[in-house]
Amino acid sequence: MPAASTVLEIRGLVRAFGGLVAVNALDLTVRSGEIVGLLGPNGSGKTTALNLVSGVLRPDSGVIRFAGLDIAGMATHRIARLGLGRTFQLVRVLDGMNCAENVRAGLAFHSAPLTRGDMQAAAMALLERVGLKGYDRRSASELTYIDRKRLELARALALRPRLLLLDEWLAGLNPSELLIGIALIRSLKDQGLSILLVEHVMDAIRSLCDSCVVMNGGRKIAEGTPETVLSDPAVIEAYLGAPLDA
Repeated sequence: MPAASTVLEIRGLVRAFGGLVAVNALDLTVRSGEIVGLLGPNGSGKTTALNLVSGVLRPDSGVIRFAGLDIAGMATHRIARLGLGRTFQLVRVLDGMNCAENVRAGLAFHSAPLTRGDMQAAAMALLERVGLKGYDRRSASELTYIDRKRLELARALALRPRLLLLDEWLAGLNPSELLIGIALIRSLKDQGLSILLVEHVMDAIRSLCDSCVVMNGGRKIAEGTPETVLSDPAVIEAYLGAPLDA
């Protein structure tokens, strides 16, 4: 079986804010059809890393190779059009619009413009894909928390991404919603989508991730399968704040 192709390659990525080095010489690879977990305690640099990949922030140095290009410092809309979608730690939907309009806002970023009819049909299909069938005319402001997350995901999928960045997409869900969310993410992988997943829900990490990278203080401290990294003493110390024999 041929090795999976590389979708995202990060080498030596650095970003500092004044004297704080939020991302320090990060190396990371995501291959085709793979879910990679980006883990670490709060403040370890995970969201900053996603912001660098998606173009929200410019790196101080390093390489971010996606779609055959070094996208480090490239404008966000250009990166999106290359096939990178993302959700945010704090859900971002357009409350003044209905659900179909929210998804059409994502469809508008296609390099080849869609007709009005094709755009509406695509929006309806994407809403159904994430479990929001029949919600097209419902205002985004009326949605429950999990449905707001679904809507944001549908808008990200509207870009037809090759790579999806999920920033704590499962956070705040109750146990039954969590099972639905895990199944939805797994179904995206089953369709061949590559995913870089920032998450704190350990059950989801064990269930979904092919491999994990763990950050602490901006640096990568561990890499491997979920079972390997979650049993690593350095990772346990990073989360708990003390050595195992303390």
